[in-house]
Amino acid sequence: MPFPRLRPWLSTAVLATLLLGQSACNRDQKCEMSPEVAAVKAPVTLQRLENPFFQIKTPADAQRFLDAQPVFARYFLQRGKYPSDAMLQQTLLKLSTNPGLQQLGRQADSTFQNTEQWQGELQRFFQHVRYYFPDFKVPQTATFVSGLSQDIFANDSLLVISTDFFVGPKAVYRPNAPNYLLRRYQPEYVMPRVAEAVSSKYNQKKLTNTTMLAEMIQNGKALYFAEKTLPCTDDSLLIGFPAKDLQNVNYNEAKIWGHFLQRNLLYTTNPFQIQKYVGERPNVPEIDKTCPGRVGNWIGWQIVRKYMAEHPNVTLAQLMANKDPQRILSDSRYRPRPK
Repeated sequence: MPFPRLRPWLSTAVLATLLLGQSACNRDQKCEMSPEVAAVKAPVTLQRLENPFFQIKTPADAQRFLDAQPVFARYFLQRGKYPSDAMLQQTLLKLSTNPGLQQLGRQADSTFQNTEQWQGELQRFFQHVRYYFPDFKVPQTATFVSGLSQDIFANDSLLVISTDFFVGPKAVYRPNAPNYLLRRYQPEYVMPRVAEAVSSKYNQKKLTNTTMLAEMIQNGKALYFAEKTLPCTDDSLLIGFPAKDLQNVNYNEAKIWGHFLQRNLLYTTNPFQIQKYVGERPNVPEIDKTCPGRVGNWIGWQIVRKYMAEHPNVTLAQLMANKDPQRILSDSRYRPRPK
């Protein structure tokens, strides 16, 4: 049964106009910070560590860099795993003097040169997180050029954004990833990736007997966390779907859900089968060749949205602590209708 596409009489130009109009409308409706969130204190100082990193010219310079940034050295550089600082010094020196990485670093610095803008976006994000989770402590926050080794690092003490991952198509070097993943390594995807990383601190799940439904709901909760803590961000950026793909899955929501039901997929524990629908793929041909990869996560997000709409007294913290995907599905009354 073919996967219905957008109506043929919608030209590309008309479709783009509609999508932009909808996006602008959605942003206007949910983007204004409430007085309650605005009152939350979440000061953040964004350190640009790529600048002192590229000043490393000798092992002594590398040692001074390590000593000046003990938290960064401990968690991001994994200082304790090296037999001695001397080995880490050589690693840093080799990277900082690499001409290719220096060129990529200049591109990253040009792309993310507005420190105040990024610091403001991070502060607004942290304000929202602390509003929903008052115990949240703003971590030390930094940008870095990692040599394309790790895009986002987050724990209770440190958040690192590797800007070299997010330069975009014009970067002299790009992450070693297929094209359908590379399109998400652009500046506008930084904050959604940050939200995804931070959500893992609160997103609880059962560690045994993982089912398709459990993975869908788990990933849906992460997306809902991002939606609430980044209220100015379009859905297409949160899920990482091109606008046209997002329009298509919205239009075909009932059909996609029907695929899971008709093939009894919700309670399968087969990891290979689960990854077909929640893992990274260019598309899900089991549904249709035009259906984007990770569509199971998008369905999980819609279930979580419906659950929260049905239960307005449930807090974001309570949702993230809920380990019962079946209860979330049952209580959501999720039954999408054909459009």
